[in-house]
Amino acid sequence: MAEAYLVEAVRSPVTRRGGALARVHSADLGAHAISALMERSGIDPAAVDDVILGCTETIGSQAGDIARTCWLAAGLPDHVPGVTVDRQCGSSQQAVHFAAQAVMSGTADVIVAGGVQNMSAIPISAAMTVGAQFGFPDPFSGSAGWRKRYGDVPVTQFRSAEMIAREWGCTRLDMEEFALRSHQRAVAAIDAGHFEREIVPLGDATADTCPRRDTTLEKMAALPVLPALEPDGLITAAVSSQICDASAALLVMSERAVRDHGVTPRARVHHISVRGADPVWMLTAPIPATAHALAKTGLTIDDIDLIEINEAFASVVLAWLSETGADPGRVNVTGGAIALGHPIGATGARLMTTLLHNLERTDGRYGLQVMCEGGGQANVTIIERL
Repeated sequence: MAEAYLVEAVRSPVTRRGGALARVHSADLGAHAISALMERSGIDPAAVDDVILGCTETIGSQAGDIARTCWLAAGLPDHVPGVTVDRQCGSSQQAVHFAAQAVMSGTADVIVAGGVQNMSAIPISAAMTVGAQFGFPDPFSGSAGWRKRYGDVPVTQFRSAEMIAREWGCTRLDMEEFALRSHQRAVAAIDAGHFEREIVPLGDATADTCPRRDTTLEKMAALPVLPALEPDGLITAAVSSQICDASAALLVMSERAVRDHGVTPRARVHHISVRGADPVWMLTAPIPATAHALAKTGLTIDDIDLIEINEAFASVVLAWLSETGADPGRVNVTGGAIALGHPIGATGARLMTTLLHNLERTDGRYGLQVMCEGGGQANVTIIERL
């Protein structure tokens, strides 16, 4: 089978809601990562076959095929097309998958894959809530087929995170301790300069700003349960991913393109897959998806040197750790979304960019990335550092 290679990977800083990137138009935010990617790679932009970006809440500044808009806003050749992917939280990981599939199939040689999300400008769930004016309070309740299959049970990420915590016996303290470690790892990584090579500053945004240096278990314990849950719930903002703004981009190339352009690939795409699970439980799919990926490749969890699993909520990762037996010391080694933020459509590409750089920094071979996603889905990518 033909190979797909990761040649370059960059990202913007991830900044807090209302922070340094809040007023940057989504097209310019995405264009920033794409421009930096092309500059670093040295590839002629005219050679790019397609631009595939993940983005959710595609209204306002993110409407109208934001992938195409980002490329054009970067001042790059107008003959290169673009397409926007929405697989919820896994959108830009799926963008990388589509890019790899195109290269492996021989139908493309050079693809830009990534994601962009300005959550300050376009709030989370905006595309759903705007539907209320047209008579659709949510995507499900008006569907006879959905109601026949799942009834009127609420479908929310918060309820799912709560259900997972209770099913897997995660106490609030367990989750807060996990969250604290995420912040501590992220702060340590920033201080050690581990993100400097992957980040391209944009204006006043020069570094990640979501990690909280001064957070403590005592501060976390004082926070109220999320409003969407019952008063005796376990999920608080402290154990949830942060709202933020960011973009990221990767260059995916074929073996022929690598040779013709005289570039050195940094990693090989070893495996790509996506699996579904119960959409009401929503966030459990990383468990069967990881098992599926390992079975397909013949690898074991111990063969994986570094793992990036999106910290949508602490309970999601704790349940996954319990089921997979993964070594926590290899998981999210430079912090996760609880500390670094979760810019929905850009997170998959941000995680993969960080995973690649961390593999190079630690001299690791295999890296696995997995994310929970709306609809009860999970993408899994395994890359091999070269």
